[in-house]
Amino acid sequence: MADPARDTQPPADAADGFVPPVSLADFAALARAVLPPDVWDFVDGGSGAETALAANRAALDRVAVLPRMLAGVDDPSTEAALPGGRAALPVAVAPMAYQRLLHPDGEPALAAAARAAGVPYVASTLASTPIEEIAATGATVWFQLYWLRDRALVADLLDRASAAGCAAVMVTVDVPVLGRRLRDARNGFALPPHVTAANLPGGRDDLAHQGTPGVSAVAVHTGAVFAPALSWADLEWLRERTRVPLLVKGILDVRDAVRAADAGVDAVVVSNHGGRQLDAAPASAAVLPEVVEAVDRRCAVLLDSGVRGGVDVLRALALGADGVLLGRPLLWALAAGGRAGAEAALALLAAELRDALILSGCPDPASARRLRTRIGG
Repeated sequence: MADPARDTQPPADAADGFVPPVSLADFAALARAVLPPDVWDFVDGGSGAETALAANRAALDRVAVLPRMLAGVDDPSTEAALPGGRAALPVAVAPMAYQRLLHPDGEPALAAAARAAGVPYVASTLASTPIEEIAATGATVWFQLYWLRDRALVADLLDRASAAGCAAVMVTVDVPVLGRRLRDARNGFALPPHVTAANLPGGRDDLAHQGTPGVSAVAVHTGAVFAPALSWADLEWLRERTRVPLLVKGILDVRDAVRAADAGVDAVVVSNHGGRQLDAAPASAAVLPEVVEAVDRRCAVLLDSGVRGGVDVLRALALGADGVLLGRPLLWALAAGGRAGAEAALALLAAELRDALILSGCPDPASARRLRTRIGG
């Protein structure tokens, strides 16, 4: 059982002597070596039997890309159009809660790394740093919204995001309740005192700090504050209220993708929440081509869940995505080396993508969307 009074904060000198690995996936071992076991499980785990978690990786591994030869490409551009503008990579940092669990510098460190890499940073409603401090890093910040029972608090969060200069709003629609994350329940996981839901009013996250054997305190907290009955009418309200690009994250069924496009969203994010919600959900990459075809360019399509490197970004582009969200590898890098680790991870991702573009004969990410794929090798 996790002791809520125990300080699970990784050492502030985690970056001392940091040597970047040669693969983005290698950051996982570095992170595991410095994180408390229950924090590692909180980040690494999925829901239920973790079937959907495993499916994400398996689905991407099954995507073979047919490279084009004699294309004359030796210095490809990695720039791409994303909602709200262009980015140095077809990548945004995925929204991830409570980043001070991984490193004392938390969200500002990862946002600063995103700024250095020229990619958007998506700040979570459940960030452990206020949205205003994250935006102060100068990164291009998108605000991720969880729908809360308190509509006035939702409106306040949107106003704060707007005042902070957030360039887009991303509403997550696949968490009416938190998935049954068995590792957290077995660990009796609770947030340590120094990690709070900094965007919520004081006291709104008290339940997340109350450890109980066999229970995830984070799940108890979200059950108390999240609204389970989010509807299309709520999305329409959000669309009317939001003046910046609006993205909907958690889409898997093409019928929902089409309806979101009909509602005027700027992008749908094909995602099974990293395998952390419905354990019977398909791998995000497996349904991506169907969603791309269904929305027919009426909105952008991004892929989330399972992306682990530059080759995966190429795979997503070849399947029709406009870009990807990158999550766990950047938390691993943050844990291993703070801001320096995150910057190294994003630089490595850029190098991996550049090599993948050269090897596939593509001068830029847009041309990679015209590549052909085979499923299963």
